Amino acid sequence: MIRVPRRFILATNAILKIEGLNAFYGDSHILYDISFELKKDTVLALLGRNGAGKTTCISSIIGFLSGRSGLIELDGVALQNLSPEKICQAGIGIVPQGRRIFPSLTVKENLDVAYQAPRAGSARQWSLEDVFQFFPRLNERKNQIAGSLSGGEQQMLAIGRALMTNPKVLLLDEPSEGLAPQIVKEVGNIIATLKPFISIVLVEQNLNLALSVADDVVLLNGGKVVFSGSKALFTEKQQELQAHLSVE
Repeated sequence: MIRVPRRFILATNAILKIEGLNAFYGDSHILYDISFELKKDTVLALLGRNGAGKTTCISSIIGFLSGRSGLIELDGVALQNLSPEKICQAGIGIVPQGRRIFPSLTVKENLDVAYQAPRAGSARQWSLEDVFQFFPRLNERKNQIAGSLSGGEQQMLAIGRALMTNPKVLLLDEPSEGLAPQIVKEVGNIIATLKPFISIVLVEQNLNLALSVADDVVLLNGGKVVFSGSKALFTEKQQELQAHLSVE
């Protein structure tokens, strides 16, 4: 069972804007004029088949890859050309593909090492107590070596670790990867429970999971936006958009 800390109140200021983003790996042009907006306290599903540019987009937002041109803005603050550390401090949290927890540290140590104090005026405050209240299973295993956790528990830990940075926006990169169907459903429940408290960009190959929690959808193909709109509109056009989701 997932429990929401009682003292949480809804935030009003978490928003992410991407405008005209172009990104390169060396001389290879990967993202072409990508533009979309993440609304406050919603989930935006970033979809597309392998190689479409989804992870490159996430890497650009968090600063792992510098965009050649374009705007990345969080709450009115430009993020482009900042280091990943500064971007995290500004309020972007990431749960990377493959989870990438510290396997030799305990659950508690993984969470402690990520902690950042809440920002002035922030409506959300995540502490160790809050994360353990949200994820009772992590509390039960707080002194356990993280590498010995199950895949689902490691994903909870990766999400909890990102929340410990007290972000305004959470980037989730393929959270269902390598998980059993029942655990995938649990991840979906976690995302749905988080949704009223934080804005989320969800990169996900599992279309059913993505659409079960998304409010809006951005579909990439060949590094370009081929659809941007509400989940309802995407569902309406899904048959004609299927070519951009299927493997060629």
